[in-house]
Amino acid sequence: MAAAVCRAAGVRPLLSVRSGRSMSCCSWRWRSSSAQERARQYTVGKKIHGFTVNQVTPVPDLFLTAVKLNHDNTGAQHLHVARDDPNNLFSVQFRTTPLNSTGVPHILEHVVLCGSEKYQCRDPFFKMLTRSLATFMNAFTANDYTMYPFSTQNSKDFQNLLSVYLDAVFFPCLRELDFWQEGWRLEHEIPDDPGSPLIFKGVVFNEMKGVFANNENLYAQHLQNKLLPEHTYSVISGGDPLHIPKLTWEELKNFHATHYHPSNARFFTYGDLPLEQHLQQIQDEALCKFRKIEPGTSVPKQSRWSEPRECHVNCGPDSMAPDPSKQTIYSVSFLLGDITDSFEAFTLNLLSSLLVSGPNSPFYKALIDAQIGTDFAPVVGYDGSTREACFTIGLQGIAEQDIKVVKEIIAKVIDEVIENGFEQERIEALLHKIEIQLKHQTTNFGLALTSYIAANWNHDGDPVEMLQISENMARFKQSLEDNPHFLQDKVKHYFKENPHQLSLSMSPDESYLKNQAQLEKEKLQEKVNSLSMEEKKEIYKKGLELIAAQSRPQDASSLPALKVSDIQQTFPLTPVEMTYIDEVPVQYCSQPTNGVVYFKAFTNLNTLPEDLKPYVPLFCSVITRMGCGNLDYRKQDQQIELKTGGMSASPKILQDNDNLDMYEQGVLFTSHCLERNLPDMMHLWTDIFNNPHFDDEEHLRVLVMMAAQELSNGIPESGHLYAAVRAGKTLTAAGRLQEMFNGISQVQHMKRIAEKPELLTVLRKLPRIKMHLLSNENMRCAVNATSQAIPEVSTEVEKFIRNIPGFGKKKKDKKLIRTNITEKPLNPEDAGSEVSGGSQATKKIVFSSFKACQMKTHFQLPFPVNYVSECVRTVPYMNPDFPSLLVLARLLTSKFLHREIREKGGAYGGGAMLSHNGLFTFYSYRDPNSIDTMSVFRRSVDWAKAGKFTQEDIDEAKLSVFSTVDAPVAPSNRGLDRFLLGISDEMKQKHREQLFAVDHDSLVGAANKYLTTGHSTWGAAILGPENESIARDPTWVQR
Repeated sequence: MAAAVCRAAGVRPLLSVRSGRSMSCCSWRWRSSSAQERARQYTVGKKIHGFTVNQVTPVPDLFLTAVKLNHDNTGAQHLHVARDDPNNLFSVQFRTTPLNSTGVPHILEHVVLCGSEKYQCRDPFFKMLTRSLATFMNAFTANDYTMYPFSTQNSKDFQNLLSVYLDAVFFPCLRELDFWQEGWRLEHEIPDDPGSPLIFKGVVFNEMKGVFANNENLYAQHLQNKLLPEHTYSVISGGDPLHIPKLTWEELKNFHATHYHPSNARFFTYGDLPLEQHLQQIQDEALCKFRKIEPGTSVPKQSRWSEPRECHVNCGPDSMAPDPSKQTIYSVSFLLGDITDSFEAFTLNLLSSLLVSGPNSPFYKALIDAQIGTDFAPVVGYDGSTREACFTIGLQGIAEQDIKVVKEIIAKVIDEVIENGFEQERIEALLHKIEIQLKHQTTNFGLALTSYIAANWNHDGDPVEMLQISENMARFKQSLEDNPHFLQDKVKHYFKENPHQLSLSMSPDESYLKNQAQLEKEKLQEKVNSLSMEEKKEIYKKGLELIAAQSRPQDASSLPALKVSDIQQTFPLTPVEMTYIDEVPVQYCSQPTNGVVYFKAFTNLNTLPEDLKPYVPLFCSVITRMGCGNLDYRKQDQQIELKTGGMSASPKILQDNDNLDMYEQGVLFTSHCLERNLPDMMHLWTDIFNNPHFDDEEHLRVLVMMAAQELSNGIPESGHLYAAVRAGKTLTAAGRLQEMFNGISQVQHMKRIAEKPELLTVLRKLPRIKMHLLSNENMRCAVNATSQAIPEVSTEVEKFIRNIPGFGKKKKDKKLIRTNITEKPLNPEDAGSEVSGGSQATKKIVFSSFKACQMKTHFQLPFPVNYVSECVRTVPYMNPDFPSLLVLARLLTSKFLHREIREKGGAYGGGAMLSHNGLFTFYSYRDPNSIDTMSVFRRSVDWAKAGKFTQEDIDEAKLSVFSTVDAPVAPSNRGLDRFLLGISDEMKQKHREQLFAVDHDSLVGAANKYLTTGHSTWGAAILGPENESIARDPTWVQR
């Protein structure tokens, strides 16, 4: 469940021309589809189960047909998108427009999922996670709507989930104890000790403290509240921790009564299941019990200002900031037009991309290249998440005295754009990006679709218009043809002549966090002082009542559930063809990719000296952004935009499938392009491998500052992942390298680089890394493309391999450089056979006599909540105990850890997981506790060892595991497990059979064998505020 901070968390754009996230399609049956054909049979005016069809629109670009309907008795709107995609999705959204910052829509979003009329048990939402094969289940609170989406590939599962979701939103129990648990409550620090102090507790209360520990979120929230200071956008829909304790249970129930009504609802269904079935269930289980009302939830337009405004706010200091003396954020925001004008929104989105995206954009050249700050401000470009859109431009990581300079540059760039316009080639690159996004496929298209249309539809815009992207593109091109100054006129109108603009600056105050804590303390004292003795006794009593309710075994028999027998015994195989260009293996996977070619190359790091390894993530970050061949970095970026869907490199640590002391280390290069652009894409890779540019120290500094800032900003959102990576650092050799590449060590390393007065020494390391890495020595490649394209692709890939360094060396020169490297067959089918001097392809694996040791690390960071993790070294993927541990992790999460960490402890999340790396990981997220949570981890192990679970519990855990194992895979990524990890379809089938065979004894055995303290090596890490008990404990390392 997620709350909005200006933009709906978790809601991703379908069309993303600025960031490059895909507008993607997950269906790969492109011929005239039965789902679409059925939808096209509907006629306007047709009555179906209480609904009337009012529009049927084929959208051939997206291989879908959209059917719009209205419910006759309530006015509820329904959009059905028929498409040959088995990953069917449902969502219902309500316009939720609070007028205070108590977080009522967000808390309500949590509480409605805690039990309903038909499903009275506590927390049916989380219980359904283990009773279903859902590919997605969640709920989002945005600025002005709340959405409840799920997706699944199983039709019976769809009906089950739809029943639970409908009952939850329309007929929730809204119990006071659930409000206390999920929202806020006063409770004794030690609930069964009335002498212990009263404190604030609650899941949303702690969640929002964690949200605003991130300065990016804080800035974005201030910006929205101050740019749109009227009505619902002037408050915090997710809730301000200082205002949440003002919300009463009665106010929560009243908000539900006025907002969660079909007349205020928009239903969305997507996929290949029949529409009639959905409508009948929605009608019979919910809508037949309601009559139409006037919800009165619409958002009025913001009154326009006659002159610009300025505002300054404070935040907490960032201990990981690239330059501690430059932590000010400054931006200018312009209020634009109504988002329900689909073409204007489309145009402004493209205009935003031209202004800010990439090194060729005018604002990048003027602001980023000037090195005044570290990166663009946290909110940048077009934002269509509110009724009237806005555009923001500014910088973060600047000195406070540079605000005036930034402001002047912004005004100057606007004038220059009005005067000069944009290069035609940049506009063509942008339109190419949209074309490739329309063809690129992912597995969550239904979710992307419902998120993409949500804000527009919420304000009574036409969602189908938003899907007609080709029509908008054609109109855009025509507008440019009719008026060459079309875009310049928009800039003049919306930026130059628009007085509704806000200049917002935010800078750190050393006492900010202390002040926030003091305000919370005063709020608490005020609440406690107002209580009578009777009320205090009632709070104590209610606290015990809540714990009793949380601890009581729940009868979930009323909830629908799939059975293990509903899971397919086998899975669709992915055939691949291996060829060799001399000694470079190339895996070809023929897939219906809709005219897109996906290329991957992996090269290992075995010969790289240790002193260069910390620089590998930086190398990967800059290798496609520094220029290559005859192209400087600007021209390179332009070519990448014109000819590809993106080119990237990322470090990979690949754990061996049979031995935790073995791993493969390397870099994965990925890119994709339209078939017609394949020669250009491979030529770019050839230039990058042969002649990357490492001569521009100033541009490197720009990229370093941006990377360091991004890493620093990411810690509050991913604290549990950083804690887990740190906890695993001392357990395996691969874990040590993983922490170096992806852990807090890398954040600190980048901070040190960013602080260097000159980067010449760093710049000189990059060609040294290139020598070891950008070569066809120890390389393997993979291609996913249509069968028709593969012959041409193979020609281009061969040309690439033959034209990069390393090819043609004599075999005798290719001796293993280091003694800790061993060879294993590349093809999983060859495992077990002798590796000889024949033609069998091999991969070079690092074999380490790593001595695992226990270490506990506390990173003291300026957060009001903790991120806690403990890791245990267990077994590799092919070990017969691995499936038992996988099921055990889900069992512990759903039957013990969720209750203890979230429900009782008040953390936003917590659980256990087993990764391919063989580390069994316990974690908590935005957690008010730390050491107490670690004791919960240990108690969960005791619970498992005692076998206190039923066969039904085991079956539910298996369903949860299989929902991940059988998650849909996009055509671009099929065969990837085999290519990277050496996991064949046969190995997956064996693993599948072992999962089915997991039983009570094997789970208890695995818990005793691997999770008993003393039997295995544990590591622990906590990211969070100062902690006195940890400070006094010498077994903890303080950072």
